[in-house]
Amino acid sequence: MAVMLLVLCLTATELVYARQFHLHNKLDYTVWVGILGNYGQGTPDNGGFVLQAGGKKTVHVADKWAGRFWARTGCNFDDSGRGRCATGDCGNKLHCNGLAGQPPASLVEVSLRRFNELDFYDVSLVDGFNVPIQMKPINGGGDQYRCGTPSCSKNLNPECPNNLQVRDGNKIVACKNACIAFNTDRDCCRGNFKNRNVCGPSEFSKFFKRACPSAYSYAYDDHTSIFTCKDTNYVIIFG
Repeated sequence: MAVMLLVLCLTATELVYARQFHLHNKLDYTVWVGILGNYGQGTPDNGGFVLQAGGKKTVHVADKWAGRFWARTGCNFDDSGRGRCATGDCGNKLHCNGLAGQPPASLVEVSLRRFNELDFYDVSLVDGFNVPIQMKPINGGGDQYRCGTPSCSKNLNPECPNNLQVRDGNKIVACKNACIAFNTDRDCCRGNFKNRNVCGPSEFSKFFKRACPSAYSYAYDDHTSIFTCKDTNYVIIFG
């Protein structure tokens, strides 16, 4: 009976945590990972943890989980987990616990088993850029599912246009998107521009797209930036 209960418990655990994201920090400095589940999805690992240079950590999620991952940089937290980050900050906390990161920040977005049992995922610079990032499937169903590797593996901060730069002292630590920088309806694809037929890429979104062709550069950049895969785990690489 005890063995049967153990097997049942293990089976239930496997069903609840059916997928894995393997996070790897290939940068030469520490990042503080941020995680946010979509509404009603729950957020694993309390929404954040430290990942030293070269460090790896596996995050377990439910089979139909949806949410986002990002890296916070330049963080300083006290023993209670209070502090701030130069980029990607989430309410001055080590554990984001349901709070989104403050733009600009490079994002990985994913929705598992979203449609026809397929996962939908992307790398997004719609909220701007702070660190190089990429996402790749480990053992997906092959090319018929467009199991690609969206990425922005280049450090865009040194080339960031002057009016998009975020600085920490004399150092450029992030690059805003035009919506954050200028807050216009056109740059944010809202109001009269909330339509793909009238809201196209701007000179600033084209800066991101030229550098990172497989990443989202503005709100209606779907056709080149959404990837799908099936029955796989994923690797997320910072750097």
